[in-house]
Amino acid sequence: MTTKLIKTLKSELINAADLSRAPSMEAYMKHLFSYYGVSSPKRKKIVSSLWQSYKDEIKADLINLVRTLWKEEKRELQYVAMDLLGRCQKQIITEDLVTMEYLIISKSWWDTVDFLAANPVGHILKENPELKYQKSKEFIKSGNMWLQRTSLLFQLKYKDAVDEHLLYQNIMNLTGSKEFFINKAIGWSLRQYSKYNPKSVRRFIDENQAALANLSVREGSKYLK
Repeated sequence: MTTKLIKTLKSELINAADLSRAPSMEAYMKHLFSYYGVSSPKRKKIVSSLWQSYKDEIKADLINLVRTLWKEEKRELQYVAMDLLGRCQKQIITEDLVTMEYLIISKSWWDTVDFLAANPVGHILKENPELKYQKSKEFIKSGNMWLQRTSLLFQLKYKDAVDEHLLYQNIMNLTGSKEFFINKAIGWSLRQYSKYNPKSVRRFIDENQAALANLSVREGSKYLK
């Protein structure tokens, strides 16, 4: 079924493609990936149609389907994989974290990593709080920038349920990094948490400003008065 589904999906994407869009989409992603040239609204419409026709099959074979789509050349197919993960997030379980980590370190760029961090990984770790500290430590010690970024972003949607101690610990373990994507994520995570606990974020930035990158401070302070 997976083969038939992907064949149908590719056909739909090719039919919806605007070849004149592909070069600009590829340029925006630093020419790291190849695109059909399908806009996000058109892709989401295709996914909705696919869901109506193959919902049960998708849910039954989700992880295998996502892994298969991740191996495909065209970037839109990774976006479809994320669309399906989003639709099926409630069924994602602890054992699927291995697959999420594989996706994070494969064909890595912010467009996939940020979704994976804040959605399926965030979901798994929220459902299994005992794993939060273990995985944060593993991600940071991995030396992989995208896993490290994940340790900063997986709580983005936790709102006022953020584990503040863990957030600040992960940030401090990554201060001194010269990586733009790490320092940007530090700022993003602080900015997001400042919506719910601005006094804490202000205090953290003030106490650690010398250690934090200017980018992190600037981004993290955007919502603070």
